[in-house]
Amino acid sequence: MTTSHHEYDYDFIPPSEAPVFSPKPEEFKDALAYFDKIRKIAENYGICKIVPPEDWKPQFAVDIDKLKFTPRIQRLNELEAHTRIKLNFLDQVAKFWELQGSSLKIPIVEKRALDLFTLKKYVLKAGGMAKVTSEKKWGAVATTMGYSPLNAAKIGALLKSHYERILNPLDIFEKEEAAKAKDESERQRQELEKQLKEEKKGRMNAKMSKTEKAEDDSKMFSKELARLQFYGAGPKLPGMPTQDKMEKTRGVKLNFEYDPLAKYMCQNCGKGDVEEKMLLCDGCDDSYHTFCLMPPLAEIPQGDWRCPKCILAEVSKPMEAFGFEQAQKEYTLQSFGEMADQFKSDYFNMPLHLIPMSLVEREYWRILENIDEDVMVEYGADLHTMDHGSGFPTLGSKHLSEDDVDYAKAEWNLNNLPVVANSILKQIDIDISGMKVPWLYVGMCFSTFCWHVEDHWTPSINYLHWGEPKTWYGIPAKYAEKAEEVMRSSAKELFETQPDLLHHIVTTMNPNVLSAHGIPVYRMDQYAGEFIITFPRAYHAGFNHGYNMAEAVNFAPPDWLEIGRKCVEHYSLMRRFCVFCHDELICKMASRPEQLTLQVAAVCYKDMLKMVETERAQRGELVEGGVRAAEREAFELLPEDERQCALCKTTIFMSALTVVNGRDDQEIVCLRHFKSMDVNPSQLILRYRYTMDELAVLLRGLKNHAESYDTWTGEVRSALDARGEERLEFSVLKEFYSKAQEKKYPGSELLLALQTVVEEADKCQMVAQQLCSTQGKVRTRLGADAKWRLTVEELELFVNQLETLPAKVSKQEGVCNLLESVRKYKEEAAWLLEKEKVNLEEVNDCLEKGELFDIFLPEVDKLRARADQLEWLKEVKEVLDDPSEISTDMLTGLEQRGCNLKPRPEVEQGLSRLCGLRMTMDQWEVRANNCLQASPKPCLEEVERMIREGENISTGLPALEKLKDAVRKAKEWWSRAENLQKPENYPYLDTLEALVGKGRPLPIRLDPLAQLETQVAAARAWRERTARVFLKKNSHCNLLEVLSPRHDIGCEKKRKKRTEDGNYRHPIFLGLSAIQLSDPQEIVNAFKQAEQAELQTMKEVRVKNQNTLKKDGLMLECELCMDQFPPGSIPLPRLPSGKSKPTSLRDVKFLCPNCLRSRRPRLETILSLLVSLQKLTVRLPEGEALQCLTERAMAWQDRSRTVLARPDIAAALKKLSIQSKDEGNESESQTADENSADGTDSDSDSPSPSRKRPVANQETIELPKKTFQLLEDLLVEGDLLEVSLDEVSHIWRVLQATPEKKSKIYPHLDSLEAELIAAREEKKKEKQRKREKLDTEEGREERERRKLKKKKKEEKRKKEEKKGTGDSDDDCSAKKCQRPTGKQVHWVQCDKCKLWYHLYCIGLKPQQIKEDEEFYCGTCGGGHRRSRIPSNSDMDTE
Repeated sequence: MTTSHHEYDYDFIPPSEAPVFSPKPEEFKDALAYFDKIRKIAENYGICKIVPPEDWKPQFAVDIDKLKFTPRIQRLNELEAHTRIKLNFLDQVAKFWELQGSSLKIPIVEKRALDLFTLKKYVLKAGGMAKVTSEKKWGAVATTMGYSPLNAAKIGALLKSHYERILNPLDIFEKEEAAKAKDESERQRQELEKQLKEEKKGRMNAKMSKTEKAEDDSKMFSKELARLQFYGAGPKLPGMPTQDKMEKTRGVKLNFEYDPLAKYMCQNCGKGDVEEKMLLCDGCDDSYHTFCLMPPLAEIPQGDWRCPKCILAEVSKPMEAFGFEQAQKEYTLQSFGEMADQFKSDYFNMPLHLIPMSLVEREYWRILENIDEDVMVEYGADLHTMDHGSGFPTLGSKHLSEDDVDYAKAEWNLNNLPVVANSILKQIDIDISGMKVPWLYVGMCFSTFCWHVEDHWTPSINYLHWGEPKTWYGIPAKYAEKAEEVMRSSAKELFETQPDLLHHIVTTMNPNVLSAHGIPVYRMDQYAGEFIITFPRAYHAGFNHGYNMAEAVNFAPPDWLEIGRKCVEHYSLMRRFCVFCHDELICKMASRPEQLTLQVAAVCYKDMLKMVETERAQRGELVEGGVRAAEREAFELLPEDERQCALCKTTIFMSALTVVNGRDDQEIVCLRHFKSMDVNPSQLILRYRYTMDELAVLLRGLKNHAESYDTWTGEVRSALDARGEERLEFSVLKEFYSKAQEKKYPGSELLLALQTVVEEADKCQMVAQQLCSTQGKVRTRLGADAKWRLTVEELELFVNQLETLPAKVSKQEGVCNLLESVRKYKEEAAWLLEKEKVNLEEVNDCLEKGELFDIFLPEVDKLRARADQLEWLKEVKEVLDDPSEISTDMLTGLEQRGCNLKPRPEVEQGLSRLCGLRMTMDQWEVRANNCLQASPKPCLEEVERMIREGENISTGLPALEKLKDAVRKAKEWWSRAENLQKPENYPYLDTLEALVGKGRPLPIRLDPLAQLETQVAAARAWRERTARVFLKKNSHCNLLEVLSPRHDIGCEKKRKKRTEDGNYRHPIFLGLSAIQLSDPQEIVNAFKQAEQAELQTMKEVRVKNQNTLKKDGLMLECELCMDQFPPGSIPLPRLPSGKSKPTSLRDVKFLCPNCLRSRRPRLETILSLLVSLQKLTVRLPEGEALQCLTERAMAWQDRSRTVLARPDIAAALKKLSIQSKDEGNESESQTADENSADGTDSDSDSPSPSRKRPVANQETIELPKKTFQLLEDLLVEGDLLEVSLDEVSHIWRVLQATPEKKSKIYPHLDSLEAELIAAREEKKKEKQRKREKLDTEEGREERERRKLKKKKKEEKRKKEEKKGTGDSDDDCSAKKCQRPTGKQVHWVQCDKCKLWYHLYCIGLKPQQIKEDEEFYCGTCGGGHRRSRIPSNSDMDTE
């Protein structure tokens, strides 16, 4: 018995960590190159982890809905080697006692099951039961087994009794049977030797009988692998069909034909006496005395009993090969994940995210070492990606994005890594699942992959797609044999029955046990998105922490070939099947060397050379041994089972030996077994694939391809060592480097040196070409790229570099010539800079020559500074010689440039003279600006004198143009003013206002301005007075519209447009040309036409309104236009005051607001206004309109008096008692008109509101129809006049008394008043509804929209007004001019900015302005005020 792991029975200690590598994105591109880079470090640990760059995150490509698999069942306590030994031992003990007719019950000692295996091991180690008992060591055995030393004696006695009762009978039985077996073996050996001596002819399989072959095969065959229909190290090789197994029997029956009574005799003593102590075997019916058995039986067993032979047959049966069973249930990823998560959560009794990894690891190893723990998990291992799909995207996947395509082509994609350019597995044509094609692994908590090395000792890579981590354990390759030895010795019982146990990947062992034997073990936790790499022949194992999915595959870098051949040799010693034929792979690669990379070709040549030498030596031994027959055989065409060596199971490709017997099923063996074969050489035949000459050709092709690198290195090394004229051209070295990249030569110091030289030469050639190509080109003086130019020192170093470079660079001679030219130029520039007096042309020529060099030269900057000085002095001389056209800005700029130049006497002298000129110009500028802002303003002659002085200094002075412009405008204004003052000219008021507005801002005193302002003020005062006489309060018509005939009768009111001068023009004047406006007769004719058009239009409107259907309800009808209005829509006529008030509208004359537009003053008042108009020297459109109105009114009055003087009408008037009151009425009307002219306001709609109306009597006056029509026409024409005439009232009274008028129905005043009250109430309700609506959210939004719309409309109107008025000089400068009229039109001028303002617009009154105070507007700042209103102005009518 060997040392047990219980000597190291302590808490699990995690091994040391393996290294972690994090490649940069550039390193991550070439997988095998990075593997080669880290191999020297990582292979010392057996495993390592690679963390990809952060941006390397391929999408999981497996269709999770379609993936279905059947996992393997793993019972954890059967995985660990020592635990499985214990379980096997317990099975053996239980079977022994079961065959003895008793059932085994495990004793309980100190509240735990007794470990029978450990007890037996320690007893045997101490010398056996007899020795332990004699030396009284049972207490020590108890202590060694971990029981309390205090009770060692008591427990020792208990252990002794259990050992005697359970294990000692088995010990005695084994010793007896072992002795018998030894004797039988010796007897058979002697018989076999005797038989061999008698045989004259040996057989090929003499050393391997069919019985031994079957026994070996049964030992190697795995029950699990048989169920999976695969054979060998893991299910990677389609294997052999299973052999028929021997059915279990109850014993071995003997042939008793020679003695029928022999079976009734005791098989030990040969006697048949003492029949009561005779036992019959229930298996073979043999008889035994109870006292003849070893050990003897005290009594006859109650149950079935087996004899020692039957027991030996059952107990000695080899254990069945251990393997994993397949689960009965098929899972999807989702169902497996739910099961796995539920198992882990239930096992640890806590949420998944709270379970620490360290706890899982400790619990895992605790379960494996405890035979009482029966934990079963499932593992979805070795799932073929060809069936289920790869977790990495492939080019054959559907719906690939651009990123997926990149991942599908990446070398780290496990589908691509085995077949990259430098991978040996690329040369294998078939897809070996699990090795060349990845496998998927779906794990759960505790699911295990046991200790193993990869097939053919290839490195492997594992990628965890998602899920919980894996824990890996690794052993370096140099400790592989020692690890195998430790495992074999530590679990000897398992390896005796199953020598290839490690190849089946079903056994694990605690890393602490291996570490205790001096084997370094390293661990690593693998998380999602990380790679784990295992190195060649590095044993590795591990387990999963929970539900996850990983993908793994093998790969083979070029240097693996040497290890792979050693692995095949190891397999032959282990009699293990190969996954592929190594020799076949090498020959295949040698047959197409041009497809191999240089690195692969080199290692392939070395491996093939070794293979060919071995083959030559073995074939030589055959010739020397006497083998003469040979034939060619294409082994690659044979089935796998027919090309395997019968002795070592190696797959044969190069050559083999077979017996010449003509059988088709004959076996073949490797040439290495020739010496150990006991066969006549003449009966052997050599079957070969290639002749030695053919192998030499293949080897030569590999050598040529591999040695091309050596040729390249020799040429490159010679090229790099060349100097002077022996150097090669740069293009040749570039071809060497391109060849290395094209053929993917391995990285070396020589290649790195060549790369450095090529890059350096390339840069030098670019610089040289640039330097030579820029010669002769025109360069700017800005020197924008000066910082990138070479200095002279750098140019010299560059020339030296070109001479020492291992390659000849084009343009090298041009660079040398450039250096020589630069040196000559420096000498020439230094000579020119040393001269005291130099010409500007010489400096510029030398400067341009230096700027053509693409070299930084300090002399160029010095020459440029000298050229700037000379050029500036030239400009200064030109300015001082003729300063007439220079401006102050130009002079200042020139002076500033001089200050920026380097100091020099000539420059300082020029600056001094420029400063004097600038001071003279500044002094004149100050005087000119003072002149422009002087108060009082200077006269024209004084300004002209100032202009002449400025022209003598320079024509570019800023103030000079302002003075000239002011003088020009003043002269133009003066000329126009004198022209308007001529007697033959009679200008309109707007013309004079425009002229006055233009004259006020001029900085020159204008003598006619005061007189013109007086005339304008007088005209404005007359217009204001006339407006007070005619216009009603808040009238929508201006004075000109009231005085002129109506032009919009029956039309809707439209917004009046301004003309270009800012005033509203009546259509009568708009239709006249400038010449017609200057002729008074043309104006009179225009008014006559307008009067006729007005009368005709009114008559048409009356006829139209009379024919219109009368509206329902109470309506008011205008006496003039005959239009109807509802009460409340227009103001009612004022009723006469007195005792007798009218009861209906019949007694009140009603004119609508459109017909009654003005106050209608009396004719006498108008005549006084005309008298004042004659005194004005200015024409007014309103004055001309008033004259025409007066003439029209007087003409109508004459006609009406003629008609009223007719006898019939005079009688009617007398009858109505009107004539007696005419004189009193006229005097009252006269008083009313005078009051109105003084400003008394009246809103009466009647022609004479202040006059007492006589109450009409009820008499009826009959008039002829013609007379009635005549009076009615006169009344219409009289009502059109904006003049109050008594004749109009007389005619209206006469017509009202006619039957035609009396028959007309007029509304009663009481009803009218009620209607008005109702209308007002309705308006109030409507306003209330609108107000309530505006208080809501929608109403507020509507109000905001209206305000915004109104604001935009107002801004648009202001823009139009501003555009219409332009920059007229007579406008008020206030931001919001109110355009006042009448008494409010008072002006004031700011003493600083010279702008004019209405007093009303800036919130001042005339009494607040004093003549002796300064006035400043709000923009210029407050202070004293001084009025600018002319003293002779008649604007103030107060």
